[in-house]
Amino acid sequence: MNKAVKRFLSLIGISMVVMLVPSAVSAQMPDDNTLVIAQSVDVGALDPALIGSRAEANIIGMIFGTLYSIDDDGSLLPYLAQSFTKSEDGSEWTFTLNEGLTCHDGEALTAEDVAYSFQRAADPANGFTGNTVGFVLPSIKYVDARADSELEVTIIMQGAQSESLRLGLLSEVYIHCKDYYESVSLAEAAENPVGSGAYRFVEWARDEYVRIERVDGFTLRDPQFQTIIWRVIPEASTRTAELIAGNVDIIANVPPDQIDAINTSGTAEVQAVAGTRRIYVGFQFSEDFADAPGYEALQKTEVRVALQYAVDVPTICTALLGTECERASSMVNPPNNNPNLEPYPYDPARAEELLDAAGYPRGADGVRFRTVLMGPRGRYLNDVAVVQAIGQYLTDVGVETEVDIRDWASDYVPLIRSKQVGPLFFLGTGGSTWSALYDMADLSSVTAGTNYTNWANPEWFALWDATQGVDAETERANVNAMLEIFYNDPPWLLLYFQPDFYGVSNRIEWQARRDEKVLPYYAKLAGQ
Repeated sequence: MNKAVKRFLSLIGISMVVMLVPSAVSAQMPDDNTLVIAQSVDVGALDPALIGSRAEANIIGMIFGTLYSIDDDGSLLPYLAQSFTKSEDGSEWTFTLNEGLTCHDGEALTAEDVAYSFQRAADPANGFTGNTVGFVLPSIKYVDARADSELEVTIIMQGAQSESLRLGLLSEVYIHCKDYYESVSLAEAAENPVGSGAYRFVEWARDEYVRIERVDGFTLRDPQFQTIIWRVIPEASTRTAELIAGNVDIIANVPPDQIDAINTSGTAEVQAVAGTRRIYVGFQFSEDFADAPGYEALQKTEVRVALQYAVDVPTICTALLGTECERASSMVNPPNNNPNLEPYPYDPARAEELLDAAGYPRGADGVRFRTVLMGPRGRYLNDVAVVQAIGQYLTDVGVETEVDIRDWASDYVPLIRSKQVGPLFFLGTGGSTWSALYDMADLSSVTAGTNYTNWANPEWFALWDATQGVDAETERANVNAMLEIFYNDPPWLLLYFQPDFYGVSNRIEWQARRDEKVLPYYAKLAGQ
């Protein structure tokens, strides 16, 4: 690590030392029937078809049910549906619903409502940009949905596909009742959800909290707390102080410098888990950025490979994330990644050599080319410091990098959804331990909503199409080949799988998951 970067990291470390004091306006301690969870960002909307972040999905997942659910070990389990069958060619999946389902306004939930949930999300007239339309539907090659009877609904897709991939993706579509959502405007639906899950929506105070309450008589889940409050606390030190004071039960993204304060408080402890979220810097290929600084250089594969060697990922992990981590060698979580690929090492001399060979020598001012790195504030673990460190590493090899930090909810998310980020941008995307193809589905097509880089490598997408519905051995071979293509023509500057640190009050028993899903179903008072 060179001296400039070492000084930079030291300054960041100093700036992370904070006084942990309760906020001026602190909530009171929750009673035995209430669970309080603090997140760093507010939801942008509460419409199930607009949900696009884990912070939103954690709340919406309590309000709405799905056909199946994904357990913490990757098992795919029945939820609103009790079973499914597939057509001979694998293009039609028919789900049988549990009997007696209702939405929170008392309306019976039938197969027609399930079909409507898919059709409403897919309708271009609604202009939805959430996970369902941007990721799930293109990944499963959705065509349509139909109600075959009161309890049987068929999802129609193009051809066969890996069963675990398709079922896992279908398990991310939130089911809602047709009558209510047809009776309200999109604006009203975004603020007043009527759900189908274990908790009903009560109140949303923007930038402050969302309150939900348990639905009596809902038998598919057995939550212990009557009320759950999701508080918005952007400042990490304030979240920690509120946890220690007993006003909050669970917080996420505990900064490394605050772990000891929590563990020695006597009121809470930190749970550390190896997360599945892939953290990366995206290279933007859209011609919308043709006039942006560095765009032309970043279109060259050899430049993107060179920059892989420029960033010291292990040092970022230890200095800024408070833990050791191995650099990612692909977009797929171990153990499903290509075992033949080694993470790019930190080798700035090699980066400079490759940049020279690519036609970008240092100028008289020491600069090869200039560019901009965009990043969010308050979404990922110590995100601003990490983005600044990456900018410094790139600058040190002659790629003078301006860092542009944006507020996550109000600014960065809309830019991400519209793919107007770049020429470089910092992002994390959720992953799994149960399917390589799920992790790769971010790049299911050139136009996929989650292909934020607009990468269009024809070999990758040809193999993606050829991998649908094949046997396990062929799938594994194709996955390895695709990941090698990704490695050699990288649309991402590969970083790490985010380690996750949760602060948990001693008054409750709850276990953090690797996939960032905060599921209060399984929380209970300690000793009960």
